[in-house]
Amino acid sequence: MSFKTILVHCDAGRGTAGRLRIAFDLADRFDAHVIGLHVRQAFQAPAFTDAGAALDSLYKTYDAAVKADEAMATAAFQEAVGSKGYSSEWRVADGYIDDILPAEARSADLVIVGQAEPDSQPTVTPADLAEEVTMAGECPVLIVPHIGAAKPPGKIVMLCWNDSREAKRAATGALPLLVAADKVIVLIIDPKTGAGSEEPGADVARWLARHGVKVTVQRDSAADSDVGGVILSRAADHDVDLIVMGIYGHSRLRERVLGGASRTLLASMTAPLFVAH
Repeated sequence: MSFKTILVHCDAGRGTAGRLRIAFDLADRFDAHVIGLHVRQAFQAPAFTDAGAALDSLYKTYDAAVKADEAMATAAFQEAVGSKGYSSEWRVADGYIDDILPAEARSADLVIVGQAEPDSQPTVTPADLAEEVTMAGECPVLIVPHIGAAKPPGKIVMLCWNDSREAKRAATGALPLLVAADKVIVLIIDPKTGAGSEEPGADVARWLARHGVKVTVQRDSAADSDVGGVILSRAADHDVDLIVMGIYGHSRLRERVLGGASRTLLASMTAPLFVAH
């Protein structure tokens, strides 16, 4: 397994340059093709606006903003590509990013998006885009913190393991990175003791080791703490540069409902987050 097609969401936000740096670093490592995708948000006229001069003025304002955003995203992609001869392409689409990005992800091995920027305008990127794309489940998602990444992800990796379908999907999707890592810590919080005498996590550690992963298992207790907070604390203890975890949740009339650890990590990540649903 490897990453051969990497899809990167490119908006006019400050985080685009950081996402592209990570994308092209991964392209170097895995000889991958990088697709930059920019979506021009569809025009939505306010319901209270009558047709005429007011609507025309609103559309002109929208059109100018959309063109400016596209120009900024295009420039960021061109700068990232530079003269290094990467295999890459630039795509622009019209519509709604939370519909278009999951559809484009069906022909990619990995999608890279950004954590919501606290002060961004809603016309740039929806605050829940990372959640929407992950829950669509088309392929694994690498979420880059809005503050950026201090170093390329993948040297010291923490795999959050709870023996769930979502955790297995995330681990399987991240295998190229896990195999290449210098160290992989399998973190198990509040492990459940099974019927046998085997220590929790021993089975997943053997599975990873057979792939050549340099793996250790750490068992921890959350007690009365938030599980997500424990994950962030252990990631800091080990100077982790990538956290791998399954995202649990469901949709009710497009309202995303996530587990506590998922919510915490998406809101407070300090290192890139590799997730799957």
